[in-house]
Amino acid sequence: MQQFPPPPRAAEFSELIKKRVEEVKSSGGTRETVTVDLHGQPQNVEVIDLPLSGLYYNPATHRIRAQRTHDAQKNRTLESDPWGDEGQEYLESLLQNEPADPTRRDPAFDKLKKSLDEYGQNDPGLITHHGILVNGNTRAAALKGLGAASMRVGVLPESFTWDDINAVELSLQLRKDHRRDYSYINRLLAMEEQASLGRTPDVIAKAFRIQVKTYDQERWILGVVRDQIERSQNGNAALRLVDFEDHQEKLKELHRDYSKLAAADPDRAEILKETRMAAITLGFSKTDVRHIEEGFQEKYLSSVLPTGLITEPEQEQTITVPGLGISVPGTSSKVSAARELNRQVLQAKARVAARNSSEEEKSRAQSLQDDFHEAFDKAIDRAGRHARLRKRKQIAPERLMDACAAIELCVGELVKARASHSLDEGAFDEAAVKLRESFRQLAHQAGRGSQEPGEGVRWLISAAHVVVD
Repeated sequence: MQQFPPPPRAAEFSELIKKRVEEVKSSGGTRETVTVDLHGQPQNVEVIDLPLSGLYYNPATHRIRAQRTHDAQKNRTLESDPWGDEGQEYLESLLQNEPADPTRRDPAFDKLKKSLDEYGQNDPGLITHHGILVNGNTRAAALKGLGAASMRVGVLPESFTWDDINAVELSLQLRKDHRRDYSYINRLLAMEEQASLGRTPDVIAKAFRIQVKTYDQERWILGVVRDQIERSQNGNAALRLVDFEDHQEKLKELHRDYSKLAAADPDRAEILKETRMAAITLGFSKTDVRHIEEGFQEKYLSSVLPTGLITEPEQEQTITVPGLGISVPGTSSKVSAARELNRQVLQAKARVAARNSSEEEKSRAQSLQDDFHEAFDKAIDRAGRHARLRKRKQIAPERLMDACAAIELCVGELVKARASHSLDEGAFDEAAVKLRESFRQLAHQAGRGSQEPGEGVRWLISAAHVVVD
């Protein structure tokens, strides 16, 4: 966890805060307090009014932790000088823009700004004794935009460390009545931070109000995201955490399918992961990505990849164990081919998005990305058509199984009705006549076009006394 030095004029502003707190305590009027939770212990802190010009946005806030990677140069400036004008302006812009696309204004921010303009500030923010905003960063940005001069804030004790500050922010965010959630990647980063502090999975899962298996899933996803970013490194270009903000459901579905397949065949699970991540990077929708199942690369993708993009499997590698003189299987050639294909997609995407790429570099990368997108589009379309065909083949048998289950339930209800003398004989007879007609139609259609009907269809035709065309 990054630790930041006190801001400039920290001592001077700290004295102002102390004076305001003492004034509130000695005024004799109604005092406003806000309750914060630290390690399970509630604490009440005084609320005072402070000039917005003296407050600092928190560079460690979880709300925009991933978005800071949007602009590498500005992020480096922020880390080296978190309290300077450039760093604070960068934080303010991120607080106002969309989590998944920090270049676009967030409608939720404008909604908050409108609410503050109409109704004022309902809930106080929270600051350190140096004036760093722990809670209320977005509200402060909105109030500044409205031209407000001051903001109501609760003041944390001087003894609070950065670890305490982050813990308080997290506890406030995870309250059920909180109005604005962290973005997906920022939530994953907050979990990772808690783990780095030595907290166990069950404690973290309880804090985030999720099951331990969900926590394990989220940590796996963040690990995959970090791996994708590392492998996207292409000179001075690389993907960023913010590039994965919009892919929550696709990543969760990937984990579920990967886990099921890995239990039976780890190599095929790896191929599935690499191929799906390539499609996610290329921007395919959740419904499209679902068509990438086991065997997708061999059945559909390899045949449509342009010649220059095909990564042919080579002879499988072996690894010699030092000191033992024995060899064990290494990464299979098919897994290596899938990883190489994904690496090319990742690096092309990174180069296209990089601000410091030349026009020639971007053009080559864009052309490569377009080729990959076209190949995946064709393969996904074929896989989708085959999936729909399989589904049509399975619909009739599934409907019949549903009918069998319904009849079995009917048997039980009939027994109960007979025992209690509550059966409507007339209604039951009408339903039986309807069943007979439906049964005959089913038998007629089941027997058509079948040269050698199976045992079930033969019985069906015989029982319905149907003459098949």
